[in-house]
Amino acid sequence: MPAFPRLSLHFAVLVALYLAATAFADQFITTRGTVTLFWPAAGLALAAVVRYGLRWVWFVPVALLIAHLSFSPAPASFIPFSLLSNLAGTFAGAWLILRTPVPEQLDTRFAFRSLRGALLMAAVTAVIGVFGMVSTGMIVQASVLDALIKWFMGDLLGIVSVMPALLMLSYRQPSKGLQETHGYGSEPEKLAWNIVLVFSYLLMAWGGAQSSPYALGLSSLPLAVMVWSALRFEPIRTALAVLLTELLIGTLAGLGLAGFQPPTQPLDSAILLSYLCLHAILPIILALTVHERRIATRTLLRQARTDLLTGLPNRSAFEAAVRRILEDPGEPPMALAYLDLDNFALVNDTASHVAGDALINSIAGVLGSGLPKGDLLAHLGADEFALLLRNCTPTMARERAQTLVRAVETFRCGWNGQVLTTTASIGVVPFRTNDADFPELLSQADAACFTAKELGGNRVCMAGVLAGDVLDRTTAMRWAVRIREALEQHHFELYAQTIDPLRKGAGQQRHFELLLRMRDERHGEVLQPDQFMPAAERFRLGVKIDREVFGMALSWLEAHPQSAEEVATCSINLSAEALADEDFIRFVAERLRSSSFPASRLCLEITETSAVRDLARAQRFIGDMRALGCRFALDDFGTGFCSFNYLRALDVDYFKIDGSFVRDLESSPLSMAVIRSITDIAHVLDKQTIAEHTENEAILASLRELGVDFAQGYGIHRPEPIEQYFARIPAALVTR
Repeated sequence: MPAFPRLSLHFAVLVALYLAATAFADQFITTRGTVTLFWPAAGLALAAVVRYGLRWVWFVPVALLIAHLSFSPAPASFIPFSLLSNLAGTFAGAWLILRTPVPEQLDTRFAFRSLRGALLMAAVTAVIGVFGMVSTGMIVQASVLDALIKWFMGDLLGIVSVMPALLMLSYRQPSKGLQETHGYGSEPEKLAWNIVLVFSYLLMAWGGAQSSPYALGLSSLPLAVMVWSALRFEPIRTALAVLLTELLIGTLAGLGLAGFQPPTQPLDSAILLSYLCLHAILPIILALTVHERRIATRTLLRQARTDLLTGLPNRSAFEAAVRRILEDPGEPPMALAYLDLDNFALVNDTASHVAGDALINSIAGVLGSGLPKGDLLAHLGADEFALLLRNCTPTMARERAQTLVRAVETFRCGWNGQVLTTTASIGVVPFRTNDADFPELLSQADAACFTAKELGGNRVCMAGVLAGDVLDRTTAMRWAVRIREALEQHHFELYAQTIDPLRKGAGQQRHFELLLRMRDERHGEVLQPDQFMPAAERFRLGVKIDREVFGMALSWLEAHPQSAEEVATCSINLSAEALADEDFIRFVAERLRSSSFPASRLCLEITETSAVRDLARAQRFIGDMRALGCRFALDDFGTGFCSFNYLRALDVDYFKIDGSFVRDLESSPLSMAVIRSITDIAHVLDKQTIAEHTENEAILASLRELGVDFAQGYGIHRPEPIEQYFARIPAALVTR
């Protein structure tokens, strides 16, 4: 609908309502020159102007002029005073109220502000109106005070009884959510309230019909019912009850119906109107006060149950929700998952706690976006989350948890020029509602998550609620025993994997990395590092393994001098513990002094995260090893924070680009940009780059285009025992 017709319609509706209110008030005027007992049109006028703005005030004189010319006759000389008094009073009252914005939800402060506006409006209309009555000879000067009081009180009653209901209806204050969360009265209680309110009206009318001089005292019955409403229901119900009650009592008392006697003396009118004003004001103020307290309670409850960082439910809210679900025996199978971010302390320690909070908040969004409707996600605190996976079998629960693990692993969070990454470990407990209670489920999920972390992290570990179903924490201890046995009995084996140059003229000697395997004599298996290294690091066995590998490598090369002559670079991985172990540094120094293999052909690899964790210590370690002649590579580069600020402080020869970027090279523009950035910065710093996990020719070709110096992966060479490596590969490599 065009704007002008819509405004015209609203204007016409307001004029019609004002005319109806004026016609109602005219019923209280018994003789010419008297002031009406009750003027509800004042409440309509003030509510409309407050709601729609001061420019709407002009509907008041228009409606009043129509009334005077049709059904509410007045001396022609008085009509201008009548129009001016209502126009000026409405404008003054609305102006006072609108000096500050009207809140979206009407509150006690606004109610008292409105009351001040009502007093100003009633005073202005009374002064101008009574002055007009005196000037036109409608009343004598002796009656001025009585007329002022009656006009003022009649307008005030009209405002306090009509305005609250109209404003609440027009602003449509929300109440459903409050009713659901804060115990507003139920529908049966509302029905009972309606019946009691009507019954109180009937009792009041019956009392008046008995011609008792105290019949008006029965108006306390509707007041009590309105207090009930203020305490138990939404404010709009109380406001409507006030409107209906004041119209009813005003009509009965003003017109002398049902046995009530209309006031004949000015003092009687003043007492009656004062009583009715208080009768209207008190329930409204009480209702708004209770409403504000309910809002405050809701806010505090939401804060108590909501994690401020992520906006997710916190532990107590999650527990309450799960307990409610556990009470329903008809729920389908489900699972409780406990998620913990791996090595998250590194983010806080190196990139700041603010960056850590940003990463946690982003991870919360990643987890939430991948959950089906009905699943619950909560932030338990720090870097821990809990999930309730509904309507899923154990197999489905594992698949959904693995999807979340992959989502966290591939997520990259930008922060002040850095790229923050992490991985997650998840423990999952499948259950049905009659299997266990919440504390037991959470404990089992936590234990399973702990096991997942001890097995290396970035994985899912399943658990059950029955004894023996959970992979408990002793698993890592059993691994520690096996590792110690392997060290004592020398059950470790060296495998080699080629690191291939991608540029011509890069050299014809062997460049390879030594990889560790553990031989399981009991089962005849050869175990990968990810099966035993997490437990080794957990129980401080990493340095012992480093010593074993370093000694084995030098011993083999010393025992095979012809093969050693073919070596350009032999890379050996070191654990994070080695950087802080002075005995390891002494061991390496003594071993190299007695070795025939040149230290300059050894390249020691340390991970980016272990170096960044304690930069000063890493600098000292690299300096000590370089003094012995060793070279260095920064392994898994890019999984930390891709910040190049610290690289000048680390005197390394190679940046080994993490395989997660290389694997995604064909499908991820971000991975390509990261690899290009690392390569360019490396070349500026006079370093070389090695791309791990190069799986096919297409990735190999892309790496060449990006300027990467070396590649390593199954697409080039699969790891094999060191003896086979030197026996199978020709001594002279073909120059690319």
